[in-house]
Amino acid sequence: MKENKQITNIFLSGVGGQGAILASNILAEVFIGAGYDVKKAEVHGMAQRGGDVTTHFRYGERVYSPLIKQGSVDFLLAFELLEAIRYINWVKPDGKILINNQKIFPPAVNLGTAQYPDDIVGTFKSYFKDNVYVVDGGEIAKKVGNIQAANVVLVGAFSNFLPEISDEQFVKAIKSLLAPKLHDLNEKAFYEGKKAI
Repeated sequence: MKENKQITNIFLSGVGGQGAILASNILAEVFIGAGYDVKKAEVHGMAQRGGDVTTHFRYGERVYSPLIKQGSVDFLLAFELLEAIRYINWVKPDGKILINNQKIFPPAVNLGTAQYPDDIVGTFKSYFKDNVYVVDGGEIAKKVGNIQAANVVLVGAFSNFLPEISDEQFVKAIKSLLAPKLHDLNEKAFYEGKKAI
């Protein structure tokens, strides 16, 4: 059986504790609610210790496998700068990249045995030109009341690439996955993220 060619590949990368998995769950709710077939696969690594967390996320009319081939990512949604550059080779030439402008130093950098790369955004722009978008997710989340909402800020920014999905569908998905006491904060985070790019 052949896969439908109209499959969109989204790769999410971040560090444990940033809420990348919740962001992928929000996207799953959104696309399932919009009538798409969705498949996703998560790799948690050493997530609880600030390790690499990734999600392969695919949606379309019919999707048979969650795994994305290297070089075929339509959208890279990166929650941290180093976790963005780690997956630069996964993005196709006309892919779009959304990066949270945050540095989380891995242990090797903290110990002085490795260096954090310079000008990660510049490296992306040299390959992907105008398809690179940077958001200060943490700063925006702080302004709306809680830095932990940075993941929802990123989802809000990402929603700009999906004109076929209404803001209301996103907000409904966010509220379905979060406790009622967090609804107002995260709705604000979503809309502030949407304005960020």
